[in-house]
Amino acid sequence: MPSGRTVLVVDDEASVRDVVSRYLTREGFAVEVAEDGVAALALARRVRPDLIVLDIMLPGMDGLEVLRRLREWSDAYVLLLTARSDETDKVVGLGVGGDDYLTKPFSPREMVARVKALLRRSRGSDRQPGSLTFRRLRIDPGQREVWKDGSPVALTTLEFDLLLAMARAPRLVFTRPQLIERVWGADFFGDERVVDVHVKELRKKLEDDPGRPAFITTVRGVGYRFEAE
Repeated sequence: MPSGRTVLVVDDEASVRDVVSRYLTREGFAVEVAEDGVAALALARRVRPDLIVLDIMLPGMDGLEVLRRLREWSDAYVLLLTARSDETDKVVGLGVGGDDYLTKPFSPREMVARVKALLRRSRGSDRQPGSLTFRRLRIDPGQREVWKDGSPVALTTLEFDLLLAMARAPRLVFTRPQLIERVWGADFFGDERVVDVHVKELRKKLEDDPGRPAFITTVRGVGYRFEAE
């Protein structure tokens, strides 16, 4: 799998960059490094990495802002690193387009395992023809586009994949583990609450009133389902 795969490591601590780079290189990945957000964005545009290991606590432009800007033009996988035990950074990071996170200090072997698990996912590969058309919503798997009331809705890659997974089986209740397996893949190592974060973001973009969702409803104690109206 590592053949031809490039990982960008972004951390202001030289020791972290060195350890992460060494372990990834040993596994056959091509590794690029940056120590701040500005350099990271410039390097990402130039080398187009498959995955970015991104520290949240960067000086100047922090990792969350780097991620926001990155998601304007890139769907590279992003593994967030945070030294904080507080859940806020993790939730916000996943909400703006992160794919997984590790809390420092972490095991380099676990980091490598998560990188490999992310890269085993089929980012954007579900391009089957045939739109799913509902009364107010149209989802085009081939073009990976969504329209609500005739207007396009801008979704991230994960948001689209999550919506599509549920919309293909309207009224079927999905548990968080089921959605993780379908969208993130069976090898996902992270927290199941990543589903809640992305459902919340989907509701902000799709619902007239996110507090009273009509498209993606919660089945308490079980999970979520897509309502076909």
